[in-house]
Amino acid sequence: MTNSNYPLRLTIDYPETPNRLTTAFRLIVSIPIWIVSSLISSTAGILFLPAALMIVFRQKYPRWWFDWNRTFMRFDARVVAYAFLLTHEYPSTDEEQSIHLDFEYPYVQTDLNRWLPLVKWLLAIPHYCPESEVR
Repeated sequence: MTNSNYPLRLTIDYPETPNRLTTAFRLIVSIPIWIVSSLISSTAGILFLPAALMIVFRQKYPRWWFDWNRTFMRFDARVVAYAFLLTHEYPSTDEEQSIHLDFEYPYVQTDLNRWLPLVKWLLAIPHYCPESEVR
């Protein structure tokens, strides 16, 4: 991995020759892996609140929690890359394959603002207002 100014690094090894047979049926074939990804994603949404509370009140972000989130994001990137025809390998649930996603573990006391999760929720409120109220 090369070091850059961006905290997130994503590289994709594109196939040299497209597989035209699987391209035609890609949306149908990817339904089972989308179901798996959505089930894990709903669990990740439930696990967001405890992580945010840990950062706010204890100023800790456990390494195992970070590793789980990074592994899920890598899996989700493989699923999206397969569905949008960026790669032709069916997404694996445990191997990296041709999608390389990486970001560094943050040092909580200097890299993360402990009150930012609460402020972000306040900033998101206008986005949840119905369109009929905005004129």
